[in-house]
Amino acid sequence: MKVNTFMPKRLKPYFEQELKSYQIECLRGNLKKAWRHLERAHILGQKYPYAHSLVHFKMLQFGLMIKNWKEVLGQLPRLFFGGVKSFVGKIPLGNPGGSNVPPLESFPIDKELLEMFNKAKVSI
Repeated sequence: MKVNTFMPKRLKPYFEQELKSYQIECLRGNLKKAWRHLERAHILGQKYPYAHSLVHFKMLQFGLMIKNWKEVLGQLPRLFFGGVKSFVGKIPLGNPGGSNVPPLESFPIDKELLEMFNKAKVSI
C-alpha cells in the first residue's frame, strides 16, 4: 500500500498557481475559467490528502457561491473521502473532481498538466 502525505516541493508551485488563477478568474467573473483552474488543481493535487481536500473544499465553496446545489451535494462525500483515498494511494488519475463526473473514474491527463508533472519530476 502506497501512503502519500505531502505534495513534493517541485509540484507545489504549479498547484498553487492553479489556485491563484482560480481566485483571479473568480474576481473577474470568469466562472468557467475559474472552475477549470480548480479542476486542474484537483488533478495536480489529488495524490496528496491536504491538497486534495483543499480543492474539494474550494469546489464546495464555489458550488455555494453560484448556488449549484448539485455541486454542493456532490462535493460533500468527495470532501470527506477524497483525502482518505489520497492517503492510501487509491485515486482515479486525471479525475477533475467535480460532481459532473463519476468520483471513481479515471480520465486522460491533458498534455500541459503532464508537462507540469514531468518538470516537477513527479510520477503520476
